[in-house]
Amino acid sequence: MFKNQHTKPYIAIIIAILFISTSAVIVKLATAQASIIAMYRLVFAILIMLPIILRGYRNAFSHIKASDWGFGSLAGVSLAFHFILWFESLNYTSVASSVVLVTLQPLFAFIGTYLFFKEKLTLLAIAGGVTAVTGSIVISWGDFKISGMALWGDLLALTACAMVTGYLLFGQNIRKRLDLMPYTFIVYGIAALTLIIYNVVLRYPFFTYPSTDWGYFILLAIFPTLLGHSLLNWAVKWVSVNVISMSILFEPIGASILAYFILGETLHTMQWIGGGIIITGLYLFIRSYTYKRKPKK
Repeated sequence: MFKNQHTKPYIAIIIAILFISTSAVIVKLATAQASIIAMYRLVFAILIMLPIILRGYRNAFSHIKASDWGFGSLAGVSLAFHFILWFESLNYTSVASSVVLVTLQPLFAFIGTYLFFKEKLTLLAIAGGVTAVTGSIVISWGDFKISGMALWGDLLALTACAMVTGYLLFGQNIRKRLDLMPYTFIVYGIAALTLIIYNVVLRYPFFTYPSTDWGYFILLAIFPTLLGHSLLNWAVKWVSVNVISMSILFEPIGASILAYFILGETLHTMQWIGGGIIITGLYLFIRSYTYKRKPKK
């Protein structure tokens, strides 16, 4: 489908989505508050990255423009609140419902990239987007409960969806100018600082958690963060936020399967059907997508 030199970002996105799919299940297993889970996920990710930063990128930060620091900070704050809202939503609704609402972000991405970057989509791309989003809704059709706390969880997940779109849009603005490691270190650092302040204000305890939770914090740092989000941040240098947002629609499939085997959550027939619809929509979208850099003559 793609010329050889253009395939690497798409391969990276596929791998990233596989790792990101583990996030919801791991969060559901942890017992700490949502913002504490999010904070340690990023703190441990930063600690793992720190030796690489000190060894090879110490001088890179002095050359970053003030405007890039600003966009990086906005991306970090957006990421922090995405995690807070999404992790909290998992306390009130099922993995399938929460994940599917978060992955509706193409609706926000289409609007954002049009307003900020003037990106245009073909009718086939729009049809593919609508088809994939429809598939996401079908996946969680049996889990949606328009009442009580489940509805509150759904609303939290939808707001988290808007936040992660902001994170990707702000990131796309500066990722094309910064190397991956400095960029992710800045964004994760700002997000972690935001979460630390948030937890201090709410007076949540920082250390009184069972050993299993600490294991989950580290797993979240390694798999969905460093091997998931970081790969997406690498790919966003060459691929539009729209393509990444569409690809994240694969996450409900992986998350729902993991939730079935690990958490015992029921996997409905509608979720299997929705998975097929998502794949169809993604194929239509990526096949028709023409957001490429024109080579210089």
